[in-house]
Amino acid sequence: MDLRSLRYFVTVVEEQNIGRAATKLNMSQPPLSRQIHLLEADLGVPLLYRTPKGVEATNAGQILFQDARNILALLHRAEDRTRLAGEGRLGRIDIGVFGSNVLSVRKLLFAFRRKHPDVEVVVHTMDKVEQINALRERRITVGFNLLGVRLDDIASEVVMHERLIATLRVDHPLSGAEAISLQDLSEDPLVIYSSGPRPNLVDVVFGMFRKAGVQPGMVHEVVDSFTAVTLVAGGFGICLVPEAVTMLKLPEVSYLPLKKPVRSTVDLHAIYRRDDASLILQAFLGTLKDMGSPSASHPIQP
Repeated sequence: MDLRSLRYFVTVVEEQNIGRAATKLNMSQPPLSRQIHLLEADLGVPLLYRTPKGVEATNAGQILFQDARNILALLHRAEDRTRLAGEGRLGRIDIGVFGSNVLSVRKLLFAFRRKHPDVEVVVHTMDKVEQINALRERRITVGFNLLGVRLDDIASEVVMHERLIATLRVDHPLSGAEAISLQDLSEDPLVIYSSGPRPNLVDVVFGMFRKAGVQPGMVHEVVDSFTAVTLVAGGFGICLVPEAVTMLKLPEVSYLPLKKPVRSTVDLHAIYRRDDASLILQAFLGTLKDMGSPSASHPIQP
């Protein structure tokens, strides 16, 4: 018994007529009848009996018909899944993100999942060092972090430019302003968080204050943007955060753009192994390219 004879048998039972089945299979009737007789001889039981209108399956034939149809369906599924995997449209992609980065790439993740619904997307919380290690150990396919990396084995490309936004308590004297300068914040304690190994967001923020001729007051350093915004809400000071963080709506917090001409943007990067030739990664990078050139994550929602 082989797949071809099972396919012939299933078609005969579905058509209930050997002549119609032969036509559907694009073959003549005698060879098809011979294949059915050989299948019956191989199994040692009759599978069909004649009726005035054609043929019907015996009890044994019905059992074989049900199992054979399942076998052929599994075969077709295997063929389809193999083809999809070969096109990068089936499988699994593991992605590393940290803190507010997941807010920045939410539209990218949605677009990829909509375009590749058969690819399992698994998101892991990892800082930059953990992402690099996971990439090298092939535990993730791509990571997202601020400022990217400069490594021989890891590619890094800009996903978007995000403005840095001042975060103040709503009872701060300047919380109702349209925009704010770094000089305005010189008397406030600064809440800041690290985005990984140096240089990182700490260097960007302190560089901005230094160029503005401002020396920040007391500094509270925390692990991520969510903690930073929570501390601002708790009255610990002010903070500069990437624009995506403004999606976190706390009633005690106001978000204000910085006055120009201060350079107040930070780049979000996608990182991946340079030697990774997987089709799923290529499909993901294709979606990233389809999203267009880097831009601000979204307008501020005061």
